Amino acid sequence: MSRRKPGTVTIIPNVHIIDIAEEGKGVGKADELVIFVDKAVPGDVVDVKLTKKKKNFAEAIIETLHEKSALRTDPFCPHFGTCGGCKWQHMGYDSQLKFKQKNVEAALQRLGKIDTSSAEPILGSAKNRYYRNKLEFTFSNKRWLDRTDIERDEDFDMNALGFHVPLRFDKILDIEHCYLQDEPSNSIRNSVRKYALENSLSFYDLRNHEGVLRNLIIRTSTTGEVMVAVIFAYPEQEQVDGLMNFLKAEFPQITSLLYIINQKKNDTIFDQEVITFAGRDHIFEEMDGIRFKIGVKSFYQTNSEQAFELYKITRDFAAFKGDELVYDLYTGAGTIANFIAKNVKQVVGVEYVPTAIEDAKFNSELNGIENTIFYAGDMKDILTSEFILAHGKPDVVITDPPRAGMHTDVVKRLLEMESEKIVYVSCNAATQARDLELLNEKYDVVRIKPVDMFPHTQHVENVVLLKLKS
Repeated sequence: MSRRKPGTVTIIPNVHIIDIAEEGKGVGKADELVIFVDKAVPGDVVDVKLTKKKKNFAEAIIETLHEKSALRTDPFCPHFGTCGGCKWQHMGYDSQLKFKQKNVEAALQRLGKIDTSSAEPILGSAKNRYYRNKLEFTFSNKRWLDRTDIERDEDFDMNALGFHVPLRFDKILDIEHCYLQDEPSNSIRNSVRKYALENSLSFYDLRNHEGVLRNLIIRTSTTGEVMVAVIFAYPEQEQVDGLMNFLKAEFPQITSLLYIINQKKNDTIFDQEVITFAGRDHIFEEMDGIRFKIGVKSFYQTNSEQAFELYKITRDFAAFKGDELVYDLYTGAGTIANFIAKNVKQVVGVEYVPTAIEDAKFNSELNGIENTIFYAGDMKDILTSEFILAHGKPDVVITDPPRAGMHTDVVKRLLEMESEKIVYVSCNAATQARDLELLNEKYDVVRIKPVDMFPHTQHVENVVLLKLKS
């Protein structure tokens, strides 16, 4: 089955890749051993080098590609293979959609025992490049060196501004061009790097926690507005002013120019003061005539145009008549709640993060929406019998939980409430399937619709409509 090279490296020859796993790796078999192969595509025939071996499965990388799958395509990004952001660029987009649909249905069948025979076709993203509205880059004095760099055997500028290399917290891949976010994102990032190098601004040392420049956040919107936030670590004020004035002059289209001083050991900024250097402290996004205020800390779907499609599907599944009381669980900044407000009698939104709830309330006020009410707190603690008694039993529940799915106490409460419909939006079909199996006690799954929010990745959203059993 395999041969060994010196140093106990195991090579398995002529592995036929027959499928793609939910985490995005190609799947092959050698005898009874299931092998998950990085960057392999169904239809490939490869020799693989094992990187991890367990009793019933192994993980591997391609050692030799003997036969290329017809599904393969040339990656368009020069950073593909090192950057972990777009792992499926080597497979055509139509094929990506096919496997996303297959993986969603397989998870629902296997883990939730759901009949998926009536599942609707996945909705692909109209844009599969430059579709993100937010990117966060990291400064580091420990640039990732690829094999070509090392073979040149010369002194390198070790400063980098880009993304973390997978599984390496202290190594940053210097990004020249990223296909995830449209201009002026690339121009801003490259200009900031150039300015920093020319003016001797030190890049952050992720191990010793020292340096001037730490992170760069760029947000854009379909309204044409641009937010740039520079996160400094240990700067002099003239260094801050110099870079911010440079950005203000070089990119007059920036509508929100911010900076943060973060001297913590981690990169999170939710507890940090945001200083507005120029413009507003927020930008606006617009969807279906509704405006949303977005600050540097705000949550908003990163694919704006596809989020509109996702929310339209959610609204379509609910089939509102106009007189419904709706609970919007895990409401975030109230995007769905405000989106559907004109179609229902009242929306009650619940979210764990208090700042998100403040954004939700502001967005309702901004749009003159008066039939929403929002609460901040842990879902399982807020959604009590007393809460339901006070606000009324909902006709429809919309739930859009994080990847971990819903807490079992929340599922129990949904079963107790017996709302006529539940629309379950999920970014993780496995945990969605687990919850659907529990809800099956009182609910039937009647519609299923995957939605691709993140082209060239294995991630996929899925919308499910449940109706109360007769």
